[in-house]
Amino acid sequence: MTTRTSATRFARLPRPLELDSGVDLPHVRVAYRTWGRLDRGRSNAVLVCHALTGSADVDLWWPDLLGPGRALDPSSDFIVCSNVLGSCYGTTGPRSHRPGGGQGWGPDFPAITIRDIVRAQAALLDVLGIERLRLVVGGSLGGMQVLEWALLFPDRVEAIAPIAASARHSAWCIGLSEAQRQVIAADPAWLGGRYSPYAPPRAGLAAARMVAMCAYRSPASFDLRFDRRREDDGRFAVESYLQHQGRKLVDRFDANAYVTLTRAMDTHDVGRGRDGWRSALGRVRARTLVVSIASDVLYVPAEQRDLAAAIPGARLATIPSPHGHDGFLIEGAAVNDLLREFRREVGPHPHAAWSRTSSGESAWAS
Repeated sequence: MTTRTSATRFARLPRPLELDSGVDLPHVRVAYRTWGRLDRGRSNAVLVCHALTGSADVDLWWPDLLGPGRALDPSSDFIVCSNVLGSCYGTTGPRSHRPGGGQGWGPDFPAITIRDIVRAQAALLDVLGIERLRLVVGGSLGGMQVLEWALLFPDRVEAIAPIAASARHSAWCIGLSEAQRQVIAADPAWLGGRYSPYAPPRAGLAAARMVAMCAYRSPASFDLRFDRRREDDGRFAVESYLQHQGRKLVDRFDANAYVTLTRAMDTHDVGRGRDGWRSALGRVRARTLVVSIASDVLYVPAEQRDLAAAIPGARLATIPSPHGHDGFLIEGAAVNDLLREFRREVGPHPHAAWSRTSSGESAWAS
């Protein structure tokens, strides 16, 4: 059953979601938005996957890609974006009420993986009657979901575009995630995994966001924007910026969701249970565009080169942005151009143009 509130819709999954941990999560609700119309053949669906603190609102965080004549075109595509499992924008997560009780899950929300997130999306698409996806696209955490879509549901996915993502979460990324979680845990107001209602604003979550922002940008980006300039109150401009970003996240996000999703990202390894990441990626059948940000210090360009080398027939494109990992959002026009070109190349039905060489290697068919 689905209901509608403003532009966001909510679907209740018809059965419990079995998590990788073995837990059956009941009464899962998924918040989602759509643009365009599903055609009679149900063949024009495109799935957009969002990043860590993102939402189903593609029009707000990727506006350069959505609209007539753009990479995500509602006049020809039926575009779907759902808030991920474990988040706090309408989909079941730590803020949700426990089954049979009025209290929220909070820190007791079950551990989830990227594969659990994708299975929840697949269950949503089942509710919507969508059997195949023309394209799955997303950056960062969204890119991890894209890769798992191609491996978990190869018969449902025609083309993929993972952006600023890796085959597995590196020790570097896990370390940065843990540093952010420990900053949250060190907040005096964080009592047993919950913020005290009598404590000052959530300084731990704000500080965690500040740590993250340093990894989302690059030294060149900070130098270009802030240099050593000071504000009127004497603070360095970069200090003011980071503090502002921290306050903004506190106003819109949940600390337990942040912990849940960063831990899910740490589990990311497409090779888990699949004989290693190279072997797993070698089985991808979808036409693939891998997009890298040249100055990304979080998911470094070498990781996208590895993806493109391991996925049969994949194309690698690099955006020469100085803005680091966040370049996949900041350089929306460049991402749009790459995706439009890719979609023109693969056509409306990519599998129809896919071939295998006699050596077993996949190739673009002319």
